Amino acid sequence: MQANEQPLVRRWTRHPASVGRARAELRKALANWCLNAVEDAALVVLSELVTNAVLHAHVSPGREIETRYLREADGVRIEVHDAADERPAARVPGESGGWGLGLVDELADRWGVDDRDGVGKSVWAVVTATAGDEARWLG
Repeated sequence: MQANEQPLVRRWTRHPASVGRARAELRKALANWCLNAVEDAALVVLSELVTNAVLHAHVSPGREIETRYLREADGVRIEVHDAADERPAARVPGESGGWGLGLVDELADRWGVDDRDGVGKSVWAVVTATAGDEARWLG
């Protein structure tokens, strides 16, 4: 992130429709930052992280998911915050899912989970132009 830039922060309801809305917001940010080279990989990573929060962050009604997008020199840092304390765990991929964190691991240069002050966690991933180039070979 550049010294004078602030992260783009948005809040979303814990609803499946929030995944597409978050993707649209990230797509606009990447275009504004001239980071089209990372778009494919970044959108897949974001989709997986927000989907995990929607499906697995069993929290009180009214709690929201927060996304933060931070521009980095050659890419973007994506953060998804939720109020659940459980950390994401990779599952064995199968017909009904389990592919998400494996995709994040393949497409992001690095990713992790941080505890938040108070309740919940932040799952983050950094996608750079190098990672974005690798995404083209997935199809």
